[in-house]
Amino acid sequence: MRDNESREMYLETIYLLSRKENHVRSVDIANAMSFSRPSVSRGVSLLEKNGDLVMDEEGYLTLTAKGEAEAAKVYGRHQVLTRFLGSLGVSAKTAEDDACRIEHILSEETMAAIRKRVPRK
Repeated sequence: MRDNESREMYLETIYLLSRKENHVRSVDIANAMSFSRPSVSRGVSLLEKNGDLVMDEEGYLTLTAKGEAEAAKVYGRHQVLTRFLGSLGVSAKTAEDDACRIEHILSEETMAAIRKRVPRK
């Protein structure tokens, strides 16, 4: 994987897929992210090496405690940023898309300041 942003995007996608389905496979990730299967295979391999997920003998993916904690953190940032941007009058679609991009680059200090001002769901 190129960088932390890519890792976070994979983790968040797997996290969300696992909340909807009992089993997540690489093909599900490829479809959700519109990535090629070879790209996803490489990304999954790197996540495995990093200790973020495990793949069973049937190819099903499960986030480890470490991977799930990181994924939940990223998803939480995404939700807060989406609500924050929406509270500024940004359309729902644009707020969602922009939150997806900026959730990976904001510092914890900035996120803490935003959390203090974002409407609770």
